[in-house]
Amino acid sequence: MDSSAAASTFLTDSLELELGTEWCKPPCFSCAVDNRGGKNFSGESYLCSGALKRLILNLDPLPTNFEEDTVEIFGIQWVTETALVNSSRELFHLFRQQLYNLETLLQANCDFGKVPNLHCKADSIRQQCVTFLHYVKVFIFRYLKVQNDEGHVPVHPYEVLENQLPSVLVDELRGLLLYIGHLSELPSINIGAFVNQNQIKLFPPSWHLLHLHLDVHWLVLEILHMLGEKLKQVIFGHQFMNLAGDNLTNISLFEEHCENLLCDLISLSLNRYDKVRPSESLMSHHCPCLCFKELWVLLIHLLDHRSKWSFSESFWNWLNKVLKTLFEKSSDQRRPSVPIIQPRDPLGFSWWIITHVASFYQFDLIYVNIPFSYRLHSAVSSDNIYVARAYLLLKNLNSSFSISWLPLKGLSNIIKSPSSMLEMVKTCCFDKQDHNLYKSSSSYTIFLCILAKVVKKAMKNNGPHPWKQVKGRIYSKFHQKRMEELTEVGLQNFFNLFLLLAAVVEVEDVASHVLDLLNFLKPAFMTSQKALIWKGQMAFLLMYAQKNLDIGVLADRFSCAFREKAKEFLVSKNDEMAQRQTFWTLLSIYIDGVQEVFETSYCLYASHEKLLNDGFSMLLRACRESELRTVLNFLQAVLARIRSMHQQLCQELQRDGVDLIVQSSLSAKERHLAAVASALWRHFFSFLKSQRMSQAVPFSQLADTAADFTLLAMDMPSTAPSDLQPQPVISIIQLFGWDDIIWPQVVARYLSHFLQNSTLCEALSQSGYVSFQALTVRSWIRCVLQMYIKNLSGPDDLFIDKNLEQAVEKEYMEQLTELTRLLFKLPEVKSIFSKAQIEYLPIPEDPKKALVRFLEAVGITYGNLQTLSDKSAMVTKSLEYLGEVLKYIKPYLGKKVSSAGLQLTYGMMGILVKSWAQIFATSKAQKLLFRIIDCLLLPHTVLQQEKELPAPMLTAIQKSLPLYLQGMCIVCCQSQNPNAYLNQLLGNVIEQYIGRFLPASPYVSDLGQHPVLLALRNSTTIPPTSSLKKCIVQVIRKSYFDYKGSSPPPRLASILAFILQLFKETNTDICEVELLLPGILKCLVLVNEPQVKRLATENLQYMVKACQVGSEAEPAAQLTSVFRQFIQDYGMRYDYQVYSILETVATLDQQVVIHLISTLTQSLKDSERKGGLGRNIAQREAYSKLLSHLGPMGQDEMQKLENDNT
Repeated sequence: MDSSAAASTFLTDSLELELGTEWCKPPCFSCAVDNRGGKNFSGESYLCSGALKRLILNLDPLPTNFEEDTVEIFGIQWVTETALVNSSRELFHLFRQQLYNLETLLQANCDFGKVPNLHCKADSIRQQCVTFLHYVKVFIFRYLKVQNDEGHVPVHPYEVLENQLPSVLVDELRGLLLYIGHLSELPSINIGAFVNQNQIKLFPPSWHLLHLHLDVHWLVLEILHMLGEKLKQVIFGHQFMNLAGDNLTNISLFEEHCENLLCDLISLSLNRYDKVRPSESLMSHHCPCLCFKELWVLLIHLLDHRSKWSFSESFWNWLNKVLKTLFEKSSDQRRPSVPIIQPRDPLGFSWWIITHVASFYQFDLIYVNIPFSYRLHSAVSSDNIYVARAYLLLKNLNSSFSISWLPLKGLSNIIKSPSSMLEMVKTCCFDKQDHNLYKSSSSYTIFLCILAKVVKKAMKNNGPHPWKQVKGRIYSKFHQKRMEELTEVGLQNFFNLFLLLAAVVEVEDVASHVLDLLNFLKPAFMTSQKALIWKGQMAFLLMYAQKNLDIGVLADRFSCAFREKAKEFLVSKNDEMAQRQTFWTLLSIYIDGVQEVFETSYCLYASHEKLLNDGFSMLLRACRESELRTVLNFLQAVLARIRSMHQQLCQELQRDGVDLIVQSSLSAKERHLAAVASALWRHFFSFLKSQRMSQAVPFSQLADTAADFTLLAMDMPSTAPSDLQPQPVISIIQLFGWDDIIWPQVVARYLSHFLQNSTLCEALSQSGYVSFQALTVRSWIRCVLQMYIKNLSGPDDLFIDKNLEQAVEKEYMEQLTELTRLLFKLPEVKSIFSKAQIEYLPIPEDPKKALVRFLEAVGITYGNLQTLSDKSAMVTKSLEYLGEVLKYIKPYLGKKVSSAGLQLTYGMMGILVKSWAQIFATSKAQKLLFRIIDCLLLPHTVLQQEKELPAPMLTAIQKSLPLYLQGMCIVCCQSQNPNAYLNQLLGNVIEQYIGRFLPASPYVSDLGQHPVLLALRNSTTIPPTSSLKKCIVQVIRKSYFDYKGSSPPPRLASILAFILQLFKETNTDICEVELLLPGILKCLVLVNEPQVKRLATENLQYMVKACQVGSEAEPAAQLTSVFRQFIQDYGMRYDYQVYSILETVATLDQQVVIHLISTLTQSLKDSERKGGLGRNIAQREAYSKLLSHLGPMGQDEMQKLENDNT
């Protein structure tokens, strides 16, 4: 059975067995149960049919059966009243023959088609055999006569046979048992069934054989029991003797068969146990099928019934005797006739089988968990609690009382925390016990449950006197020798006992005595025992807190021990790990326990402060990261508890109608609370303050704990130390939120806590500290700019084409996003967006995008201001937002390169320069702009042209340079005071990066992606683009057309390609042509490289065409002037090249060259005069060729030259 309630029904069901029918089917074992009816066993079973109850009550086994004069057994008609006397041996022979027939069916091929036929045959054989054995029972009950007269001599042959029948039955039953053998010897049988189309279960012959064996084994016991009950005397067999050589009797056969049957059941259970996982022990049953479960129940009731009315042993004695053989060697004692395979875990198997068998028992389950419990139960039930205590406590306190395969829950194990020890004690003290206690508790736990019940009952009925007796006897049994003998398990049981006594009766008296007993223990106790002692003491401390008692006595002793261990832990900071772990085990017990004390205490006393002594100051300095996490978690829990209690006190003090007594009590509680808070400031905050720049403390915990202290300072400012006064909240925020030296991970998390607390923000606003929003924005900007700073120690594998978010820890990115969301709710930030007339879009999830939006909004807001005073104030506020921004980005510019950090730095600073250009145009902000340009665009490494910049830096500059150029151009145009240095800076930047970003070959298709060109291309929204282009042109003329002697400047082809792209993408101004055209003409004259000549020619053509636009067919004077100067410079020495270049120009614009005829002719004559050889025929022919492209004006000039005799 699965519960005691179900078990009890077996003895209370009706005894009426279908009396309305002529024939009641005899009971038998069957596991073909329809569970939909809610029954545990088949209706044909010995339990449900009432057969067991009729046996125990000595009633007719089958009152409606075998009432006819004849009965059919094994297909033969027999006389009902005489068949067993006259033909007992024949009937048992036929029985064995039917058994043989059933065994023969096992050899048949049991395929699905033959199953119905085989099922019918096997079922018929089984019913015949079962019917016969039931007939034997009925015959014994109805027809067997008891001879009371010992001197009676039978005169009729039938009487002789009748007198011999009991002995014959004993012999035949013995022979039958020998024939069928043992249950454990049966082959493995599949107990499953086939189901046909009509949902009828069909079983194979093997199933019927197994269940017939079960029927035979049980019915033999019934018959032997009925024989004894009927005749009230020992019956001797004549054919067999027992194992000891004595004559077989009904009693010895019954006992032998019981022992063999239990051994069979144990062996079958053992086979299942070896396949059970420890975690599934309680869920996995030991019975192969329901019929085995029924057989266990039948044995329990029959054997226990016999033990009540005779000297027979009870079921548990039988079971214990069999299980005992599992632990004995072959030479120890006589072993049972059925050999039992030795299990791999005898103890575990014994507990497993006992636990499951106990669930079948009819009595209260709490007393059938283990045999030891029975002795305990008998002691308690006789009100002799002292006997139970003496037996269990004094003799077996060092015993574990545990079961190897049961789960740890509820067992007496040594890994319990103080709170779990208390929970176990509370469970034992419940008035209503759990009926499943046996499944999860040891026998010691059961003892404690009984002890609690008895003591509570005695005190309820007789007052404190019984407790004084129990206390005296228990206390007297513990002395120094007894305490020193306690093992680790013994100490656990010791604490469980005294915790139970403290919970039931006088906690202070018991706790005081426990402390005295612990003084007997030597300091050299093992570490595990020390840990257990600390757990036990902490459990008493928790009990004090739960009962709202002053913990002063316990706190004094325990806190001193903690201080000493913390000091040893600090000294052992550099010792080996094992030594540190030894100390940490004890310290962690104290830390966890004190946390529970604070969380459990309804109110705090002055003694609570003792638990927070300077041991924590020493402990914090010695902790490593994992240990620090534990201590800081403790600190956060205590801080939260103190703040919660303070808020409750404030609410109670603010209530109306509080009398003086209550008010005085509340004030005392507030003083105690302030004392505890001061202890926290004293022993913890100084350590946190010293770790602001360290990575030893986990960033998240450092920020969380600092935030908790900030809230404590807001609630209880007077408790803060003097160095934080007079405004402790602002002082702490300055330390952990606004200080630029703190790790950004700490700042982001801390400020998130700070901004989430509306009460704290309102308090700061009302305090008159107007800069707290600006300082918070500054810290946010720093957190965004330094999001990659932690990666500087790792490899540089985060290039521009990778996801940069991968470079930031997920936790920090989430925290930064949360900080951004909260910051955008600040009134000052909202005001900026409002004045910028920017729609307040949802806050972007990316903090970088949020920062870009904020910087742009600040720039727009400044541009929209009208009055000088507003603009001046805005410049001051903007610079306050930035703070020492260059310090924030400085780590990225060192030797350790972070691609992601450089991209963020240059990109964000570029947006800043462009968006805040009007702000930087002011004299107050220009210094910062100069520093930004010098630091980022013109550092010392950039000025060294021969030195290559790191690739990540070059990439970052290339992407952001247009922003800088556009911003600087605006500043130059709008500067309040014209600054030559600023123009020089702009020129230097352009000069440096035009060349650095020129492609190696002018044929590269991405020349249009040059950042300087992009600055012009993307500056449609910026009015002064012409000034930027003018500066670019001036830089090119000055720095890139500089010939050293006859050597052309380097990368001339690339610069020519750049100039060509420049003029293609922008409107060409004649002034720009005037600046660049001389250099291009010089390239055509002096450089013979084909690529240079091609690009120079293209530039020349583009400039000439560009100058034609808007000139109204008249060449620009500047253009003509450039060519005239060109002829004067190179006409005499490079006449042929000059004529060739002008021919190209003439094809584009004849007027330009026509205006140069006089200059060309004069240059020719000067060349001939200088040569002193008269006319230069070759030069005149080349000149005439040029003139031939100039139309009539050219023809006229040619004619003049022919007629000229000079």
